[in-house]
Amino acid sequence: MSGYRGGSYGLDEPRGLRDRARDHALLPLRVFLGVTFVYAGLDKLTDSAFLSASGPGSIGEMMNGVRDSAAVPGLVDLALKSPEGFGYAIAIGELLVGLGTLVGLWGRLAALGGALISLSLWLTVSWQSTPYYYGNDLVYLMAWLPLLLAGAPYWSMDALRGSWRPGRI
Repeated sequence: MSGYRGGSYGLDEPRGLRDRARDHALLPLRVFLGVTFVYAGLDKLTDSAFLSASGPGSIGEMMNGVRDSAAVPGLVDLALKSPEGFGYAIAIGELLVGLGTLVGLWGRLAALGGALISLSLWLTVSWQSTPYYYGNDLVYLMAWLPLLLAGAPYWSMDALRGSWRPGRI
């Protein structure tokens, strides 16, 4: 039958609360990750100490501190070539990923960006956390994966864009 993509509902068949809840199950995760990444990006962009190559609270100091314990020290070395540039890249990346996730614009691409940021931070900054579940970057990486797989099919710009396609009613 045509109609609902995820099942055999017809266009005029009523859908229950359980069906609607299943459709929107990832919305709380999308809102949480979106708000968190927007906040993290803005926090970094407004913290002049963070966006410095050296000094207390700087990205440079943090990268120097984790260099020897990182899973991939080459990533840290790359960041240390231009700590300020890396700091701005992470902050702007977090901000864009968060905004894209919140409004659901290119949802899978935003989730991929969030997953890559979280993966790079896990392999560098929080790798040495023992036990592993003390490091939050791994949890963020895992939280991005369902959004990467599902995208943002509801309450999103992606859904709105999909309804504007020619030939759709």
